[in-house]
Amino acid sequence: MAAKIFVSSLFLSLLLLASSTTHTTKKIRAHSPCKRLTFYFHDIIYNGKNSKNATSAIVGAPAWGNRTLLAGQSHFGDLVVFDDPITLDNNLHSPAIGRAQGFYIYDKKEIFTSWLAFSFVFYSGEHNGSINFAGADPLMNKTRDVSVIGGTGDFFMTRGVATLMTDAFEGEVYFRLRVDIKLYECW
Repeated sequence: MAAKIFVSSLFLSLLLLASSTTHTTKKIRAHSPCKRLTFYFHDIIYNGKNSKNATSAIVGAPAWGNRTLLAGQSHFGDLVVFDDPITLDNNLHSPAIGRAQGFYIYDKKEIFTSWLAFSFVFYSGEHNGSINFAGADPLMNKTRDVSVIGGTGDFFMTRGVATLMTDAFEGEVYFRLRVDIKLYECW
């Protein structure tokens, strides 16, 4: 009888010990960015009258659209390429430290939204190289996140998140984006 109690006690002790080691809580660690940056880029879309200062143009449009004016209510089907100045503040006339170069496609009929891919190419200031971005841009949201998918130079193989916010706009000719970048992989 004493042997059965001993074996039962030993079995119960081992069971409790095993359950306490297998059910440990996994501590979730919040990742913090290795680098934070804020820039502004200024987009002036060509409208047929502003060729001297336009920084973007419609290069593709649906059959019912044209390449001078954005198509319809949601601009569905328009493909726009851009080469916009990047500044450290929200003033269009501040010295540019680089260019935002890429494209955006208005990709929904019923909602004002786009998909974009672009690079920040730096040529002046403290940064050298480029940062590459891609993702959906639901334009009616106050802030939108797109992926940082790589880079060159100071930003070699970087990854992170860029939060876009439309800082200002003038009709369908000019808009300014504030871009808050949080990099989580820095080399």
